[in-house]
Amino acid sequence: MAVAGRDQKHLGIDSNVLVAYLDDDHPRHNETHSLTNAGVAINPTVLHEAYHTLVYGLKWKEDDASEVLKEIANDKNTRFINHSLRTVLAGLNIATGYHLRGRDALIVANFLTGGVSECRTFDAKLLGIGKIKYGRWSILFRRPI
Repeated sequence: MAVAGRDQKHLGIDSNVLVAYLDDDHPRHNETHSLTNAGVAINPTVLHEAYHTLVYGLKWKEDDASEVLKEIANDKNTRFINHSLRTVLAGLNIATGYHLRGRDALIVANFLTGGVSECRTFDAKLLGIGKIKYGRWSILFRRPI
């Protein structure tokens, strides 16, 4: 049964999954096919981490990376969740409570406060934690497939 007030329609996606999805040559690209028609949730941190990895790690052209990420952000199946002071403060608490790095904690807090109940990631630490609870919110972490 769905939990009232939770977003059951959109899966949060971490930047590592977004990058693998976008780059056909990425070694984990085939693991992301299940996201093709899925409703996804992203946030500013995910988009900018993906941009950084695509341009500086995978050597995409800046304009190409920017354009494809803008398309994802504006896609009808994408829910874009902005940061707020509540998100930032929750992220700091999550960082210390779960011993996460700052940006990872901010991504998690954003999804939690935005009502997203599941996140797809390749991050070994988040997968090892499996579920983060913060106040009345919780989020599960799973691989894309």
